[in-house]
Amino acid sequence: MEQIEERILKLSAEINRHNYNYYVLSNPEISDFEFDKLLSELIKLESDYPQYKQPDSPTQRVGNDISNIFTTVAHEYQMLSLGNTYSEPDLVDFHNRVVKELEAEPEYVCELKFDGASISVSYENGIFKRAVTRGDGSKGDDVTANIKTIRSIPLSIKGENIPEKFEIRGEIIMPHRVFDQLNELRISAGESPFANPRNATSGSIKMIDSREVAKRNLDCYFYYMMGKSIPASTHFDSLKMLADWGFKTSADSRICKNIDQVMDYIHYWDKERKNLPYDIDGIVIKVNSFAQQDMLGFTAKTPKWAISYKFKAEQVSTKLISIDYQVGRTGAVTPVANLEPVQLAGTVVKRATLHNADQIALLDLRIGDIVYVEKGGEIIPKIVGIETHEPLSSPTVFISHCPECGTELIKPEGEARHFCPNSDNCPPQIKGKIEHFISRKAMNIDSLGEETVSQFYDAGLIRNVSDLYTLTKEQILPLDRMADKSAENIIKSIENSKSVGFDKVLFALGIRFVGETVAKKLAYAFKNIEKLAAATKEELTSVDEIGDRIADSIIEYFAKSENIRIVADLMNAGLQFEIQEEEKLSENLAGLSIIISGTFKNFSREEIKDIIEKHGGKNVSSISKNTDYLVAGENIGPSKLEKAVKLKIKIISEEEFMELIG
Repeated sequence: MEQIEERILKLSAEINRHNYNYYVLSNPEISDFEFDKLLSELIKLESDYPQYKQPDSPTQRVGNDISNIFTTVAHEYQMLSLGNTYSEPDLVDFHNRVVKELEAEPEYVCELKFDGASISVSYENGIFKRAVTRGDGSKGDDVTANIKTIRSIPLSIKGENIPEKFEIRGEIIMPHRVFDQLNELRISAGESPFANPRNATSGSIKMIDSREVAKRNLDCYFYYMMGKSIPASTHFDSLKMLADWGFKTSADSRICKNIDQVMDYIHYWDKERKNLPYDIDGIVIKVNSFAQQDMLGFTAKTPKWAISYKFKAEQVSTKLISIDYQVGRTGAVTPVANLEPVQLAGTVVKRATLHNADQIALLDLRIGDIVYVEKGGEIIPKIVGIETHEPLSSPTVFISHCPECGTELIKPEGEARHFCPNSDNCPPQIKGKIEHFISRKAMNIDSLGEETVSQFYDAGLIRNVSDLYTLTKEQILPLDRMADKSAENIIKSIENSKSVGFDKVLFALGIRFVGETVAKKLAYAFKNIEKLAAATKEELTSVDEIGDRIADSIIEYFAKSENIRIVADLMNAGLQFEIQEEEKLSENLAGLSIIISGTFKNFSREEIKDIIEKHGGKNVSSISKNTDYLVAGENIGPSKLEKAVKLKIKIISEEEFMELIG
């Protein structure tokens, strides 16, 4: 039996080495026939002696017939999106913001932006543990069995300084050669071909049978490592480290010493990308230093130390057939063009956004025109120009009344869009508000969706968001396609939403201009809905990032009796309209205004800010004579230090700060 175990270990190691040589180094040592012989022998041995199968066995690459029912799991580190730009001046603005914040010229790493499906893979003790899709950034689908079939992803790694536990982010792609072969097979089998490699990739990683995924010959490039003890001080060093451990990283990543070198890299790949064996849709630019990344931090949705430059979108021309007008939850009326179907960036386009009346007038758009259409990063394509006018047509006149409820439209001063003011009785506005209310980032009532909301509204069961909390199982069970279990889940999800925090409830109300981040700032500033509803414009604008436009919108919202009634009904239903204060650790910093600068040994910047608040202190973002302490880490900004010295602000180290809080 020892000989069997030794043979399995030897075969596993040998096949893993050949996989790495072939799929990562592109330097095979043996023929496909010889490789298949080794793999067949290992599959038989593992079948006969399953007790000796290794956790990183290469036989996992061929998949199995166990049905993958994907479970949703939380990301340990959020998978944030990158800010996008299509303009070089915007890129210069990004650079200037970084320089201003760091008070120094950063070094950048430029990378190809692969056009595929994002994945997060975690490793523990050098062994592949789990693979999760991006999902909503906070949680995604566990697709471990499918991702293990991708031969360029190591199932185990060896090398120096490997952290005990870390996550690595990458992009699953389908090379052009594989994509063409796959579509040939689909066409010959009478199936519809995939529109583009990205769609084929996304569909492949969510297939039920991992054996079928294995046949798709997907590839993966890794581009970022995350963990609590990453043994590198720069992003570029971490990429080299990943390559040494056996991960596939792009050999085309480059260090750029200044913004001019970044531009040169972009210009080169804008032309050269056509010669790549896979699709890219832009360039990712990242600050190289991890310490500087930490100093720059994040917005609610994106890292401040990275941006993606998207290449100019493909354009096509087609005929404008007609224009529809859609009404959103805020009452904004958006014109949408109906087009003769045309292929654009791998998909068939039939509709395109026209944005507003000004855009239609600017283009002098007329029914029957031949128009230029591009995607430009938007989900819905847009019309960007006219090739030829229809000679007998008249200029397009924007509608004067709501297409849904007939109310005369208004165009507020300073606004580009027309609005339907009938917010309480216009069906798409009411449905839109309810759809926003139940959404994942708001009340997260996951058993409800757009179709169900429309069904409930059409049946007369709901007319506003508070009506959701009066629904009963008996009311919804008779509706079409509503099974007993579905009805039960809906009522349960609505009941569970009552535990959602005040900041998310405030966001869910759908007050114009009050997004997720603004709602959180307002919730923590005013503590409860009563104080917020009674706040003056001066009190509102004194809150960080709250300007006149947001303040006016909040005052207008609470001036309407219908909104006050809905909020009262939601309060009576048991929703959270007050911040549940976290227990303070001490009052050691009570009454003290503290600013932090630099990077720290024991904490991230966000952790230190949290600690300050939990000990009764107040975080401030700029130094003034009212600042009590500057907590100085490494690489402190020189202008902050100079100003603190000038104003005689007490400067303390991280160690002194820890003593201060006890």
